[in-house]
Amino acid sequence: MTAQITRLTDAAAAGEIIAGTFGHDAISSWLIPPPEERVAIQRRFFTMHAAHALDHGHVYGIHESGELAGVAVWFTAPFPEVPGEEEAIASFAGRHAERYGILGRQMEKLHPHEPHHYLAFIALELGRTGRGLGSLLLEEHHRRLDAEGMPAYLEASSEASRRLYLRHGYVDMPELLELPGGPVMYPMWRAPSP
Repeated sequence: MTAQITRLTDAAAAGEIIAGTFGHDAISSWLIPPPEERVAIQRRFFTMHAAHALDHGHVYGIHESGELAGVAVWFTAPFPEVPGEEEAIASFAGRHAERYGILGRQMEKLHPHEPHHYLAFIALELGRTGRGLGSLLLEEHHRRLDAEGMPAYLEASSEASRRLYLRHGYVDMPELLELPGGPVMYPMWRAPSP
């Protein structure tokens, strides 16, 4: 059966997949060092942002054999901040909230100001990578961006994801996003394709 892409309305389902994918990556490990706390906190964080994107962007799901296999969360910039985000993060992240603040400030400092669409997260269920599903999710929204003449921005969270985005027309921005004592992220920009 071929993969099918739909617009999602279930922020919790999106948050679950994103947390499962990124729950133990370098960024999440820096944000929440104890592994036993990580996925539950990140699930709340990603669900909060997916819910915000339902009002200020687009949330896509890719399905295989009727099952949700991956998601992409896009925002249309400029978009408002998540209402009460700082307080919400403090409530569910506790002692780790300060690191979320550091990451947020670093991201905001480098985020472009001109109109664009922002790919906040793209994630596939573990075991479903390497089959082109991530590319299908990207291409779904890129067609829309190209038709509108709209650029895109993202921060790649690993060298592997950076390589995927390079294949899809993204280029590196001049400055890396460096977390103190932690990993780097790769801000990237994609001009619309005529």
